[in-house]
Amino acid sequence: MRAVASLQRLGRFVVAVPYLWLALFFLAPFAIVLRMAFSHAATALPPYAPHFEGLAQLGEFLSQLDIENFKLLGDDPLYWQSYLYSLRIAALTTVFALAIGYPLAYAMASVPARWRGILLVFVILPFWTSFLIRVYAWIGILRPDGQLDAALAFLGFEAEPLRLLNTEAAVQLGMVYSYLPFMVLPLFATLEKLDRGLLEAAADLGATPVTAFFTVTLPLSLPGILAGSALVFIPAVGEFVIPDLLGGPDTVMIGKVLWNEFFSNRDWPLASAVAVVLLVVLVLPLVLLQRARLRREMAA
Repeated sequence: MRAVASLQRLGRFVVAVPYLWLALFFLAPFAIVLRMAFSHAATALPPYAPHFEGLAQLGEFLSQLDIENFKLLGDDPLYWQSYLYSLRIAALTTVFALAIGYPLAYAMASVPARWRGILLVFVILPFWTSFLIRVYAWIGILRPDGQLDAALAFLGFEAEPLRLLNTEAAVQLGMVYSYLPFMVLPLFATLEKLDRGLLEAAADLGATPVTAFFTVTLPLSLPGILAGSALVFIPAVGEFVIPDLLGGPDTVMIGKVLWNEFFSNRDWPLASAVAVVLLVVLVLPLVLLQRARLRREMAA
């Protein structure tokens, strides 16, 4: 009995560890950011007010909080247009990554097992280099008279520079390149476990390879598609480095706005409000993803 009780206590401790981790490194920082979002900018250190002095002044502290920062996000087109632009860029990045990553993952899962490890190394090879260096490399490729223009001129396809740098196309290209492995890896993990006997059974029943793909492979790979899409879409919405280095004045994503408010304008309360709304926007896909997964499990 003592051994069973000890195992139960150990099990409760193991379950509590991730919740404790979330409380310390997610909920506590989020509470601080949320509290700043309801404050107002001030010439102080830290640069916001009011400051929480203690439970004795709790009523006075709460009375000074307001929602003006959140109102400004809706009134100023800069912010809500940046949110919409970021969502559009992130959605396109996810679609392009899926269109490129699915055939790649399918091909990797279809080759003999001895080659899969080598192909997997090629997919994760970019992670061995600094993310910032890889983005800077695209500047040399896309700038006027850069490597891309030189290659096209050598092949005789174009005479004038493409001038892709500092455009939305450059941002889109850099984001698809950077986040493509996050789409390929979960897709490969799902497709590799696919029972090939199901495809043989579909062929025995008269299904063509195309029909077998859409009726067997694609539905069974849906968990990988959802996981890869979430891994690409969520960080892409708040991306800052790629738009800042490869984009121009017209590619203002919400991550860049957040950076400017924190470090250039020193308006921490407004920046916190931007971050809170961004977090809510990012949580919605996770909620929808969880509901879709639960519906699929219930249907199964």
